[in-house]
Amino acid sequence: MPKAYWIANVTVTDPDAYRSYQEIAPEAFVAFGARFLARGEAETLEGTDWERRVIIEFDSMEAARACYESELYRAARAKRSDACTADIALIAALD
Repeated sequence: MPKAYWIANVTVTDPDAYRSYQEIAPEAFVAFGARFLARGEAETLEGTDWERRVIIEFDSMEAARACYESELYRAARAKRSDACTADIALIAALD
């Protein structure tokens, strides 16, 4: 089963509220075996200029989707809903 990647593009609009997301989101990632591969500022060469980019590796598409849909991450998403704009995608590895 190929690994999967969670790719997030984020621009924070309320840093204080976003910190409350950052305080609880890691619990969901740990619970689903996620590994952060890249996180932080990025250079945009084409397309929308986002403040932050994040790449998170999961053992499978199912694990990545389960993390996103979990109660743990739903609680975290509620904390960030008014704190940022974000695009999040899941993508399966080639092998």
